[in-house]
Amino acid sequence: MADSAGVVHSPDFAEAQARKIERLLDEAGVTDGSRVLEIGTGWGELAIRAARRGASVHSITLSVEQLELAEQRVADAGCTDLVRIELLDYRALAQPEFAAAYDAIVSVEMIEAVGHEFWGTYFQTLDHALAPGGRIAIQAITMPHDRMLATQGTQTWINKYIFPGGFLPSVQVIDEITSEQTALRRTGILEFGSHYAETLRRWDKRFLAQRDAVIALGFDDQFMRMWHFYLEYSRAGFASGYINVQQLTFVKE
Repeated sequence: MADSAGVVHSPDFAEAQARKIERLLDEAGVTDGSRVLEIGTGWGELAIRAARRGASVHSITLSVEQLELAEQRVADAGCTDLVRIELLDYRALAQPEFAAAYDAIVSVEMIEAVGHEFWGTYFQTLDHALAPGGRIAIQAITMPHDRMLATQGTQTWINKYIFPGGFLPSVQVIDEITSEQTALRRTGILEFGSHYAETLRRWDKRFLAQRDAVIALGFDDQFMRMWHFYLEYSRAGFASGYINVQQLTFVKE
């Protein structure tokens, strides 16, 4: 399936998700024997795929639900010996015992939840934990720098109802922070915002088709309208280029 810009989108969500994760691991240089840190566990898929490469993975999260489901998925995949999931704030990694402890660091859409006042702390912590010559690959939803500056300090609908305390960075501000405050230097970038627009279109279609199941879980019509609006609001942002998503690669000088 191709969009209006001629970008081809896979009909298979699982296949597309797998390619996205494998590319991030490739960019981070994850191979057999790599010591990998994952900031933001998600539901365990990235940790499992890293372990299947022979890497040892330390994955951290602040969500008890993520930890419990990810641990179960890791066990089902037979990767328990290689994956350790921990309920831990990323800032705890600034402790001396984590200095240069990892060959690779990966993080998917975590920086958006950090808050702009902590971006420096976030990248300084990654710098501290990464071994010399190591690589970092993060996935981030971003906005253009001028729009980021114009909206900084404002209260949006997304901030109020969906992601309290969250804020999207620009690639420019990421480059400025890493070059001024760390030994990390960006070496690569891949943009795929149009793919997210298509993903959100499909998510919304499936969500609306499951209305009865959502209501049966205890949600109401107000939630249905709000979540439908959120998915379409986000889709419009990616389709118009107001927001984007990138995989960013860094090396430690």
